[in-house]
Amino acid sequence: MPWSLHSAPRQQSRTAIVTGANAGLGYETALALAGKGCTVVLACRSLPNAEATRTRILQQHPTATIECSALDLCDLSSVRDFADRYLAGHQALDLLINNAGIMMPPFTLSKDGFESQLAANYLGHFALTGLLLPGLLRTPGSRVVSLSSLAHTWGGIRFDDLNFAKGYNKRLAYGQSKLACLMFAYELDRRLRRAGYSTLSVAAHPGVSATSLFRHMPGLVGMLNPITALVFQSAAGGALPTLYAALGADIAGGDYCGPKSMAGMRGDPVKVGSSRRSKDLEDAAHLWIESEKLTGVRYAL
Repeated sequence: MPWSLHSAPRQQSRTAIVTGANAGLGYETALALAGKGCTVVLACRSLPNAEATRTRILQQHPTATIECSALDLCDLSSVRDFADRYLAGHQALDLLINNAGIMMPPFTLSKDGFESQLAANYLGHFALTGLLLPGLLRTPGSRVVSLSSLAHTWGGIRFDDLNFAKGYNKRLAYGQSKLACLMFAYELDRRLRRAGYSTLSVAAHPGVSATSLFRHMPGLVGMLNPITALVFQSAAGGALPTLYAALGADIAGGDYCGPKSMAGMRGDPVKVGSSRRSKDLEDAAHLWIESEKLTGVRYAL
């Protein structure tokens, strides 16, 4: 039998942070966790958007406990402020869902000088996870879920030009950021295991889901219409691999979850494989060192 959200146990007394929770996959993930009784922290760039999302969730789950907190993953000072606020107000952190992301925008640099997709999709989450690690490590059964993509196979990590300063290719930059997320999930799990911690680091991808990620590619969506409904999952369907990674009883550290059917584009959530490049130990160690240098966040692992 495929895993289903219905089969997952109630999550009372557990707390989850969901980045990018105001729309798309993040909203559906937060909504589902709130429905299971989890206290959900909506970590969003816009606090008014987070508050509006809280209202939407409470309309469906009136007894849910929903918190809102500003987080701009393209600004490392915002990441630090968010982590400081969270740890000051909470002893435990059961689930960290590193969901927020952008897809193939025009070339821009983050406040800290990083290519925007690398910053929003990967480096911000790398820093966030490291800063929240004390809360995760002291919480039995905690998990970190990092969102990757089928696009992780589109290329490698450009260690000599991580920010695409020598020529921007938005497709390859997106693929690099999502490969980095997956390599991080695997490397974090290896480091947690070596250090003897029980916290799990896992990854998920949503297949091809109808979300606002495609706002920078209106021509593609128009070209696919009217077969879009046959190819794209709903945002709720795309969130199921993330929820399986977060709540599945059979999930182990280093697992990668995604849709079962149509070459991973849609279907029931299952454990899936990933590219050989994503499992390269030497590149993973190199990426980790570079990420610590770029963010200034050192992991105690």
